[in-house]
Amino acid sequence: MTFRTTPRVLATATAALLALTGVAACSTDTTSGGDPERVDVVAGFYPLQFLAERIGGDAVTVTNLARPGAEPHDLELNPRQVGQIIDAELIIFLHGFQPAVDTAIEQNGGDRAFDVAAVEPLLDATAGGHDHDHGDEHDHGDEHDHDDEHADEVSDGAKDPHVWLDPTRLATIGDKLAERLGAVDPDHADEYTQRAATLRTELEQLDTEFTEGLKTCQRREIVVSHTAFGYLTQRYQLEQIGITGLSPEDEPSPQRLAAVTEEAREHGATTIFFETLVSPKVAETIAREVGAQTAVLDPLEGLSTGNSGEDYLSVMRTNLQTLRTALSCS
Repeated sequence: MTFRTTPRVLATATAALLALTGVAACSTDTTSGGDPERVDVVAGFYPLQFLAERIGGDAVTVTNLARPGAEPHDLELNPRQVGQIIDAELIIFLHGFQPAVDTAIEQNGGDRAFDVAAVEPLLDATAGGHDHDHGDEHDHGDEHDHDDEHADEVSDGAKDPHVWLDPTRLATIGDKLAERLGAVDPDHADEYTQRAATLRTELEQLDTEFTEGLKTCQRREIVVSHTAFGYLTQRYQLEQIGITGLSPEDEPSPQRLAAVTEEAREHGATTIFFETLVSPKVAETIAREVGAQTAVLDPLEGLSTGNSGEDYLSVMRTNLQTLRTALSCS
């Protein structure tokens, strides 16, 4: 799996290595401070925390390494967090999504690490994107390529990590997580399996709601601030037009802004989507150019601050209603 290497990524990995050297020597099996009657689980970011809490129930204690309101891609681990990884009985992560977490796990994860990318193979970074050619030979359910200029911005072999935006894929990951928890804690294995089955039912219901809710829409193209929605658009026969690529912090070139503006006009877009954890300025600029409005489409990389009472299911349902309004679905 290949992700783009940037100075920020290198700095993050270096910080993790420094943190490791500071805590590895002093961490012991008794430093986690967790409940000895529960399994200590560390999750890299919110969707994995959601899975662990729903499937683990009262038998687990879950720590999310990414704080609410922060962009999880850019997580830099402090010594305490590295210590939590060292002491965890199970570490749930997505390889390539958080370089600092990957580094810590390579150093100290061992067989306690559960990589969700190994459960559901990741799509290529261009999957679910926009294709200018809309002949009869193209099926909306197939993988679409971005336009040539935008495709050049994605490194060869890059993968899209946002697998949790397809509820059916998340359900499969949940089933495997239940197996891993059962191996760590055999006394509660049946409970983990039962809770995973319950969650699968809820996620399949969510999938049905998306399928029915997006079946009949006047438009099927969504203009998004970065290409985080490939799994969602592929699953529900939509197409994403990304202002930037996989990294939400990438600055689009003037050429890319002009191309997206042209496509938004071409498809009659009434809404330009931005995210909760990044600046809406670029989306607002394009919206002004085409006479559209802006709205939040949440990639659920993390819950925003003040989102008390919200969870994966409720935020996804909010996304569905936002999409239905923007695409004029009947």
